[in-house]
Parts: sequence; C-alpha cells; structure tokens
Amino acid sequence: MTELRQLTSARGIAAWLVVLYHIRGAIRGLPPAAEQLLAKGYLAVDFFFLLSGFVIWLTWHDRLRGGGWDMTLRYLQKRVARIWPLHLLMLAVATALALALIARGTPNPQFPLHELPLHILLIQNWGLTDHLSWNDPAWSISCELAAYLCFPLLVAVVDWRRLPTLALLAIAAAMLAALYVVMAREPTLGADIARFGIARCLTEFGVGTIVAALWLRGSVSGVIAGIAGAALLAGWAMGVPETLVLPAAFAALLLALARTSGMLRGAILHWVGEISYATYLSHFILWQVFKLLFVTDATAVAPVMILFYLSLVAMASAVLYHGWERPAQRWLNRLSFRRSRSPVRSPAP
Repeated sequence: MTELRQLTSARGIAAWLVVLYHIRGAIRGLPPAAEQLLAKGYLAVDFFFLLSGFVIWLTWHDRLRGGGWDMTLRYLQKRVARIWPLHLLMLAVATALALALIARGTPNPQFPLHELPLHILLIQNWGLTDHLSWNDPAWSISCELAAYLCFPLLVAVVDWRRLPTLALLAIAAAMLAALYVVMAREPTLGADIARFGIARCLTEFGVGTIVAALWLRGSVSGVIAGIAGAALLAGWAMGVPETLVLPAAFAALLLALARTSGMLRGAILHWVGEISYATYLSHFILWQVFKLLFVTDATAVAPVMILFYLSLVAMASAVLYHGWERPAQRWLNRLSFRRSRSPVRSPAP
C-alpha cells in the first residue's frame, strides 16, 4: 500500500495531544479554556484506533485472505516487531525507576511489581487489572495487540468489499451504537479505561477497517465525509453523548482526511508522525523522571520548564525511533520461524 502521508502526519499531531493531555494540570498559568481543551486530549487515542484499523486492513487484507498460515504468522511477526521492542525498553526504564524509588524508601504505587509480568506480555488491559499502572499510555498498545490478534479472524469471516456501501455504513453505525450501549453510564470515552478500553479499541479498530473499504471504492466523497464529521462534532458540542457521537465523527473525518492530497503532507509533520510511537510511549515515563529531577511543585510548573520537557520528549522520540525502534523492528522482521523439513524418503521396494 502506498503511504498516505497526511495520515502519518495526523498520527503525530494526535500523539502530541496525548502528551499535552497528561501534563495539562501541571502548567502554571494555563488559562482555564486551554486546560479544558487539552483535557480532551485522551480522544486522540480513539483516532489512533480508527487509523490503525484503516491502515492494517489496507495493508494486510488481501495478503491474509490468500496467504495461508505462513502469511498469518508473518503478519503477527511484523505486528509484534512494530509494538513490542519499544514497549519493552520503556518498561525497563520504568522498572529501573521503580527499583530506585524502592531503594530510596519512597516506593511509587504507579509501579506495582506484581503486575509487571502482565505488562511485559502486553495483556494488562485485557480485563486483568482494574487500574492503569507502569507506563499508562501502554494500555492502548495492549488493546491494539488484542485487535491485531482478532484481525485475521475478521478477514476470514467477511470481505467488506463484497458488501454494498449502505450495508457498510449500517454495520459501522451498529458497531458504534453497541459501544455506546456498553458505555452508556459513562460520560466520556476515557472513563474506566481498565474496564472499557478493550471494547473501545476493538470497536473503533473494526470501524476503521470499514472506513478503509469505503475509501477504496470511493463511494463516499471526502467533502461529504467532512461535512458529516463536522455535523457530528456540532452535535457533541450541543450535548449529544460523547460515547455515541465522537467515534462516528472521527471515522468520518478520517475518511475525509484520507481523501485529501495537500493537507498535512509537509516533511516536518510527516517526520513527527513517523516518530510518534516513540513520542507516545516515552513521554509518560519521561514526565515521571522529569518531575523527580526538576520539579518541586508538580501542580505549578513554569512554562519555560514545560518547554524544556517538551523538547526532551522530542529529542527522546527521535533517538528512540532511529536508535532502537527501527533497528529492533528490522532485526525481528528478519527472523525466520520456518522449520526446515527433511525430505520424505519412499520406502525401499
């Protein structure tokens, strides 16, 4: 699949919205309106889930349908190589920090050692815990892993290309309505992540695959998708429940963005998108370390120090991407798990 550069750039912007979301309460002098806006940064994760389903379907659907078990194993290998090495490295940094705090006599409940195996395996958000811990943003990577495992089953069961456009829209609407029913008592999509995060991911990932099928056939124009997304956002602003309307709005806007040819395609924004996984996974642990080293009041950090922290995140993202994430990914992808078989000899006459 040819890369849609604007989607890579959008992923980078979304990652930085999550960064600002996590530090918003610490910025001294931040206007209330700006804090309220940044407080919705968790919604960037919903865009991630939709985008992931979109890209995975376009990249792997045809190969998995005709590739047999070898292709399925190759798919899983590449997915693990994409998400696990950097996650493991950040977990190692968090473990070192946790042990240092224990040695200092100030253990942090953010780092429960008995849950560490779940995080190593990336299954911590599969209903096995009731809270976020260690590297908080990794909850979504845990849910993504579940979506990756389910994707070959989706491909085996249905080919979205064989269904009419109205059927695809109806299925997507039904899936999002089901998510709303599951989360009906929750005011926001970010509520009770340990309980609802995996449903949120699987639903939006699945809808993202439908958006990809709609994009391929060109039956819904970018203008119509953009208008629909804007209308849904307006409904949210007027009080329609977030859990009902925003995933649909983001799905429509994703389709609209995928149809653009000029927006968000600049080299700098594209590079920000390329290193966005490192930004997303590193910023939370880096914030913990930054507060320990440079901050005396974690509720009133001077803007100049915030800029210093954001600069550190940007530099760390670049170093991690080029120095660890990509090399580890290439190394894992080169591994072959096929076992050579000895030729079968015919019995002697």
